[in-house]
Amino acid sequence: MRDVLSKVVRIASLAGLSILTAGGAAADDRPLTVVSWGGSYALACVKGYHERFTAETGIKINLEDYNGGLAQIRAQVDVGNVYWDVVDLEIPDLVRGCDEGLLETIAVGSLPAGADGTPAAEDFVPGTLTDCGPATIFYSTIYAYNNDNIKGDKPATIADFFDLEKFPGRRGMRRSPLVNLEFALMADGVPIDSVYAALDTPAGVDRAFRKLDAIKEHIVWWEAGAQPPQMLADGEVVMSTAYNGRIFNAQVLEDQPFVVVWDGQVLDTGGLGIVAGTPNLEAARKFVNFATSARAIAGVGRYISYSPTRRSAMALISTHAEKGVDMNPHMPTSPQNVKRALHNNWEWWSDHLDEMNERFSAWLAR
Repeated sequence: MRDVLSKVVRIASLAGLSILTAGGAAADDRPLTVVSWGGSYALACVKGYHERFTAETGIKINLEDYNGGLAQIRAQVDVGNVYWDVVDLEIPDLVRGCDEGLLETIAVGSLPAGADGTPAAEDFVPGTLTDCGPATIFYSTIYAYNNDNIKGDKPATIADFFDLEKFPGRRGMRRSPLVNLEFALMADGVPIDSVYAALDTPAGVDRAFRKLDAIKEHIVWWEAGAQPPQMLADGEVVMSTAYNGRIFNAQVLEDQPFVVVWDGQVLDTGGLGIVAGTPNLEAARKFVNFATSARAIAGVGRYISYSPTRRSAMALISTHAEKGVDMNPHMPTSPQNVKRALHNNWEWWSDHLDEMNERFSAWLAR
């Protein structure tokens, strides 16, 4: 009888421990796994609000890097083994992931008010709210060059990026159809406000790939945002597409003689999604609420030149937190930079991404 009672006590203790781990103190000790883009952007997030979140809540953050997409999230959700909690996503993936049930829904009413007390639904710029969370930053894909490596005339338009005769040498481009198709059409003379109408037709898609054909043999493909600044610094390419914030950090923190060409920039947004089925849901929601506050979004903009998606956050950004550089001239949404910007049509990409990925992979293989 004593042995039986002992076994019962042990089983009850284990059961209690399991319950505690699932919903009590032990669960609170589990670090929150946040997945982002690495490099200078991830560092800006760490300094801008990650450290403060941990200091104020006691919740530790395990930061991991990835190169975008939904494949890893889909695999975790499909097999029921979710170990990522919060992921920094490009807006088409945030929308598609939400539609596919890969992400938890986030009610706009649960988000913090703006720095001036404005409700979140009014403080966020129109078009930046989704059912699974808001976009937090505006960033752009631009192209840049190393001023020391181009003598004489300098590139100034998106057409110059494709002009091998005037500017010979290799080009860096992201290994993705995203933005490359838009750049190709603008360089081929399609007006900015007609780019997506053109891509809506087979002839327009063919036209974009024909323009890419013209420089295909001179392209060095990149996948991680840290690669373009390195390729420019090493002289591996004469110019490269890049995320504007990565070039800014190379200019300001590393004194690189890089020049950003804003003409034809593709202005985009990114936001945070909570992976569906995370065992750390409560902590993940706390993190997203914290990260989408005006103070947190502005905190990122004090370390890297990405514009906030909340109106009340822009007033909180002045100079770089460490270097004292005026951030306004480097922001993609600044009036002088946004004149010839193409706003990414995330709805178009959400509908056509799989199709364009297949077409792009087939084109690369030719």
